[in-house]
Amino acid sequence: MKYRPEIDGLRAIAILPVIFFHAGFDGFSGGYIGVDIFYVISGYLITSLILSEKDCGTFKLANFYERRARRILPALFFVMAICMPFAWALLLPQDLKAFSESIVAVVTFVSNIFFWRTSGYFEQASELKPLLHTWSLSVEEQFYLFFPLLLLALWRFGKQKITFALVTIFFASLTFAHLDSKHNPNAAFFLLPTRVWELLVGAFIPFYFQRAKVKFHNLYANEFASLIGFSLIIFSIAKFDSAIPYPSLYTLAPTLGAALIIIYGQSNTTIGRLLSTTPFTFIGLLSYSTYLWHQPLFAFARRATQPTTFELAALCAISVLLAYISWKFIETPFRQKVKFNQKQIFTYSILGIIIFICIGSYGIWRKGDLGQVSGEKKDFLAYFDNTSPEWQYSEKLDLFRKIRNECNFFDIPKYRIGQQTRTPLTTIDSSCYTNPEDKKIVFIWGDSHAQRLYWGLKQNQPTNWTLLQVASSGCSPKIIYKENKQDYCDYSNWFAIQKIQTLKPQVVLIGQNIDHNPDDMKTIAKFLLLQGASKVIFTGPTPHWRIGLPYVIASEHFKQTPRYITAGLDKSILTLDHHLKNNFPESERVKYISLIDYFCNTNGCITHFGNDIRTGISSNDEGHLTPTSSIHLAKDLLGDIVFK
Repeated sequence: MKYRPEIDGLRAIAILPVIFFHAGFDGFSGGYIGVDIFYVISGYLITSLILSEKDCGTFKLANFYERRARRILPALFFVMAICMPFAWALLLPQDLKAFSESIVAVVTFVSNIFFWRTSGYFEQASELKPLLHTWSLSVEEQFYLFFPLLLLALWRFGKQKITFALVTIFFASLTFAHLDSKHNPNAAFFLLPTRVWELLVGAFIPFYFQRAKVKFHNLYANEFASLIGFSLIIFSIAKFDSAIPYPSLYTLAPTLGAALIIIYGQSNTTIGRLLSTTPFTFIGLLSYSTYLWHQPLFAFARRATQPTTFELAALCAISVLLAYISWKFIETPFRQKVKFNQKQIFTYSILGIIIFICIGSYGIWRKGDLGQVSGEKKDFLAYFDNTSPEWQYSEKLDLFRKIRNECNFFDIPKYRIGQQTRTPLTTIDSSCYTNPEDKKIVFIWGDSHAQRLYWGLKQNQPTNWTLLQVASSGCSPKIIYKENKQDYCDYSNWFAIQKIQTLKPQVVLIGQNIDHNPDDMKTIAKFLLLQGASKVIFTGPTPHWRIGLPYVIASEHFKQTPRYITAGLDKSILTLDHHLKNNFPESERVKYISLIDYFCNTNGCITHFGNDIRTGISSNDEGHLTPTSSIHLAKDLLGDIVFK
């Protein structure tokens, strides 16, 4: 197969946005689409090789899997081995156990399934998982396992029938992806059935080349088509974000963009010449190793500190440097058959898999306890263990009652068994939105952070007031005019507005984790006042902790825990609160309550109330208030303002 430098350049266009997205750089909110470009490239190259060898009668499965092993495993094993001492040094037992589980999942080619069941790609905690990015490798590896077998089984029917079968799979997968991205987004994102169509976009190209015979000698058409492809990719990188259902029909933009470049971006076009330049091809050659290195570097750095933009940029550069080392001394030698024959490759691969399975299994068996923390510290962390599906901490504190989970349209039972869905529950308890005794109403609206305000207000509630609530996990308040039973957040917000219009509460109390924006808050307040609310109160963001407050205490301040600390604190939240206080348009009927002003002072933010850190801790995770915090907040500040 003839080398095309522009394909390596396209790899650079894929890897750089992924890294910049994970670094959190502005302008790369859709950088995750780089993975989709890789899928198209992989589908194209793999299918080209198979068709070429089948046409020549030289294709052998053993040779195919040998090439995949040479390409993927040596660098992957090397990076995983380097990660292990850092994981032992930086991860506490619960996280080290999860890391051990991910090791086993990676080398058995099911890390996409593992991360589907245990996390969401866009969740804040995901950025702390060193091997999260390997999910995309598992998707490819699963494709490599079945795709050549499928082609071999269909080969005797001819290429026309093969194409028809692949087109059928393509449309079935794309349809499934589009529907599932709304109803079951985690599964849609991580699993092969909803990703295989992207690899098939690339797989169709060699079939197209063979049928076309003449390969596009019209320079103007090539220029136009490759420019369209490049524009689709750049648009996706700049304009897509985590709110876009993904993968879905939206994903056609970057995948078709990549396909157009592969087909039409020949070396004599402007895009082809650009991608063939040394900087692009150099980054492209290092793209696989760069992809392997960047996530562990970011994750471990974020465990240890809160990297600045400059430090993250430095980590990006270090990723490329380490990628060069592993490409030069690991990838390249293992691709050379004169140094490692087929038998050696398979032997070393199987041996490596067994070793990593043993290491990971040992970590799982020890529950992540490899002697890195004391028994006292382990007991402390175990108290706050809220791992799904058990959610021991939530059950111990009767948290679902104290946050009034019966007023939540998010399907918690499905989430607990790893089947997260965007489809709302059909109903919530009528006590959440009815006022039979005709009392004054405080209507709590928002997400899980709004839910945490309920318990404190309940303990300080005057007898002539009632608390109503429509607050669904992960749903920032938005004005939604139409009922949407496909998305639980849209439905929850629409439902809340309908009840506010009917009830005309004395107070609407709004709480949210993200999306605080003075202009949006002003628009919401104006709208709610027009619907009959007498007063609208927004609560600002809570203190946010990079790795969860219990972990910060265990890592930094276990022996003597100060009342206020700065270690592990997300400083950007303090900046946001300052911006909101200075720009929020307050009036007699619209108020902003700074939770940062309550929970924080010049010494940092509060760790606990009272003398018992376990029962008095202010947050049990990265930012949710505990029932104790909620009670103190309502007693000292919120109750006087809300029930005024």
